[in-house]
Amino acid sequence: MIGIEDVRAAAGRIAGVAHRTPVLTSRTVDALAGASVLAKAECFQRGGAFKFRGAYNAIASLSPETRAAGVLAYSSGNHAQAIALAARLHGIPAVIVMPYDAPPTKAAATAGYGAELVRYDRYDQVREDVGRELASERGLTLIPPYDHPDVIAGQGTVALELVEDCGPLDVLVVCVGGGGLLAGCATAATAVSPGVRVVGVEPAAGDDVRQSLAAGHRVTIPVPRTVADGQQTTSPGELNFPIIQRLVEDVVTVTDEEIVATMVLAFERMKVVLEPSGASALAAVLTGRVPGIAGRRVGVTLSGGNVGAARFAELVGAHPPPAG
Repeated sequence: MIGIEDVRAAAGRIAGVAHRTPVLTSRTVDALAGASVLAKAECFQRGGAFKFRGAYNAIASLSPETRAAGVLAYSSGNHAQAIALAARLHGIPAVIVMPYDAPPTKAAATAGYGAELVRYDRYDQVREDVGRELASERGLTLIPPYDHPDVIAGQGTVALELVEDCGPLDVLVVCVGGGGLLAGCATAATAVSPGVRVVGVEPAAGDDVRQSLAAGHRVTIPVPRTVADGQQTTSPGELNFPIIQRLVEDVVTVTDEEIVATMVLAFERMKVVLEPSGASALAAVLTGRVPGIAGRRVGVTLSGGNVGAARFAELVGAHPPPAG
């Protein structure tokens, strides 16, 4: 278990390196939600997503000797970019195990930061096995995308900053894939904003965390087919799940169509570009999936904006928002 002291220590490590991202508000969003929505815009973070926080904290926490040997990560894109950038800032090598179907913009950005890409088939191969074997062969330190204490603590700085900048919250709504962001934010928010309700959001096609909470143990599902590539996880992290069980009130789901409609609304009314995973938490607020928020102060994570123009247009064309 990590605690608020770990999140505060992470905040110290990333200070002056990670961006302190803005909190956005919108009268349109407030009217649709029936609440005062405070959106933490991690789409403006270095690397385009919240992942940089945990990646940098994890690498900075390594001993100089271990760090110098290099790091390895497996990721469909955002953690990959974050590790690649954090490694470059530390002057160390990075190897990224990435699926063949990862968004091209994310793969290109990861390579652009100087990382070596090793590709695999996410539907036929297990990335954890590929990553562990490669890390062992090359003497690299494996930094997984969410199941790591320093990664969790780093992601928790999102909620810590939100409360520091905006004051106490009634509800905090956080997207969830493997659970690093949700576990970290729940740890921070419940410590610095007593009484806050924390709710996670998954795509309906990939509700492994919701199922796990209902079952009382970690459930594994097939790789979900969803536009939210950052949430195509099959099971919550081993370290993350007990934290989520203890501190998160509920996990709700949204459809791909609702996610894309929220991407369009954020683009048109808030003037921000969100990738599908980055829009899922806001989608849950706007579609009424999060109960009890009327008139409340609701924090929402806009977790990332790594989507290319062509993919954005493709998604909108395949899932056009309802008329009216």
